Amino acid sequence: MKASDIMTRDVVTVKGVTPVSEAVKLMRSHGLRALIVSRRDEHDAYGIVTEVDIAYKVAAYGKDPQTMRVFEIMTKPCITVSPDLGVEYVARLFANTGIRRAPVVDTELRGIVSVTDILMQSNFDVAPSSLKLKERIQMAIVEARKLTQEEGARSKASAAAWDTVEELQAEAAHQSAGTLAKTAFEAYCEENPEAPEARMYDD
Repeated sequence: MKASDIMTRDVVTVKGVTPVSEAVKLMRSHGLRALIVSRRDEHDAYGIVTEVDIAYKVAAYGKDPQTMRVFEIMTKPCITVSPDLGVEYVARLFANTGIRRAPVVDTELRGIVSVTDILMQSNFDVAPSSLKLKERIQMAIVEARKLTQEEGARSKASAAAWDTVEELQAEAAHQSAGTLAKTAFEAYCEENPEAPEARMYDD
């Protein structure tokens, strides 16, 4: 699933010059916890103002919400999300930055996605792709070890099986933006010194 699959498309926006009191009325009337601050022009960035901003920056200091403007308390530029970004990566972005919602933007504002959207609309009955990949890697390792024991380390079947394992491990490392310290075949060779370090199979 992508951000575009779970986002709220009807986004309520507010101008930066709008009094905070008017922003509060908008939030109450629409049952929202945040408003997207519209751009002044196509080259400008989007902003966001949340209920936390109002509570912490206005109410907590006894400031007048009728005279304070949204631009004084908003976050701008705010973090935005591409419509094509996978839900897993949206969740990771939220976790790494500590935000709870973000506008979905390509060339224009398309919607807004929140932590609630991730929880309520994502399909948690289906395992995340990273978990599925880990399961596939473990199954591939078991199969490669079995073939190596049964047909020999220099068999074509063994070589192909270990190639499959390394391809899956490389994909997992790519998804996690990490590096692979040791392949499963290298670990197997450490356990079984008689196994060739290079998979040169017999004709």
